[in-house]
Amino acid sequence: MLLFLFNNLRHIFFSKHRKIESKEKLPVTLIVTACNEEKILEQKIKNTLAIDYPEDKLKIIFVTDGSSDGSMQLIGQYPSIMLMHQQERKGKFAAIKRAMQRVDTPVVIFSDANTMLNKESIEYIASHYHDLKVGGVAGEKKILLNNNISAVGEAEGLYWQYESSMKKLDAGFNTVVGAAGELFSIRTELFKEYDDSLILDDFVISMQVCLQGYRIAYEPGAFATESPSASLYEEEKRKVRIAAGAYQSVGYLKNCLNIFKYPLLSFQFFSRRLLRWIFCPVMLAILFFANIFIVSKQPVNDFYLWFMYAQLSFYILALAGWLLVTAGRRIGLLAIPFYFVFMNYCLVKGFTKFLKGRQSVLWEKSLRQAIE
Repeated sequence: MLLFLFNNLRHIFFSKHRKIESKEKLPVTLIVTACNEEKILEQKIKNTLAIDYPEDKLKIIFVTDGSSDGSMQLIGQYPSIMLMHQQERKGKFAAIKRAMQRVDTPVVIFSDANTMLNKESIEYIASHYHDLKVGGVAGEKKILLNNNISAVGEAEGLYWQYESSMKKLDAGFNTVVGAAGELFSIRTELFKEYDDSLILDDFVISMQVCLQGYRIAYEPGAFATESPSASLYEEEKRKVRIAAGAYQSVGYLKNCLNIFKYPLLSFQFFSRRLLRWIFCPVMLAILFFANIFIVSKQPVNDFYLWFMYAQLSFYILALAGWLLVTAGRRIGLLAIPFYFVFMNYCLVKGFTKFLKGRQSVLWEKSLRQAIE
């Protein structure tokens, strides 16, 4: 709400920032990490080769570390793609570090094997780098939707629409606070190496750009499309892993809280990430039980009584949404309370796994719904 008000006031009283345009196209490298993605890899390859960008300006690297299927043979059929493979699987960030050693372009773009990019994505992303203050660019993630979409996919789609709107507000205020790994980019020189235990590589890589004095731009014209999770179990598995990685990343990014060195970034990092990841699940419980305690005392102000009814109604709607999802039914607007509670449940579960050190750096592939 604060960013919405601030951005609109700035738009009224100050000239709107315009993206610097140039006919010159920068050389870029696209890195795609894939582990046993043979079923979708050919579609990803064709999608990548169909991107509208000069061939002499685009270098493509696919990394298949740890793959035991036919991924290597499939990629080998395309001489325009550089294949990097080793038998040992150390995790996604380790694969990215190896690929970065082969990058000789000023800009590098990261993408996942199971997401498809629009043809103009690289051109839109690269155009931002003519602004010397831009150190990274976050693309938009979209969930493929149709009339046969599952209830989980419906809720996931709404969530990413909300995330996209938040990224626009962040970028309008100062910088995007972390990019999604499906499609994001940085200046090659700003890449920082960490140990292979890093879980949430996309978030940490992009935030390190901000810590070096640059901002991350947001480009909705460059988007990655992905099928929704096949079931609630698969979505929970993915969200819990991301949550565990989020708590781990706080240790890597503690300098983001230096309000004297990064006044705008620290405000964004605290409010956009820490309040949401760490405080929100705890405060929801405190809010609910404190409300019950106050209402139990006599006499009680009507405000607290109606606020308790509102909380109870919200959680009842979330429960109804969960029952419908588990029954395989569409839930419509119930997706909002359901997914909100579901996300906070995953944060708690992810925090537990983080504390116990039980979250592996190796991604366990989540099954995706087949969209016709």
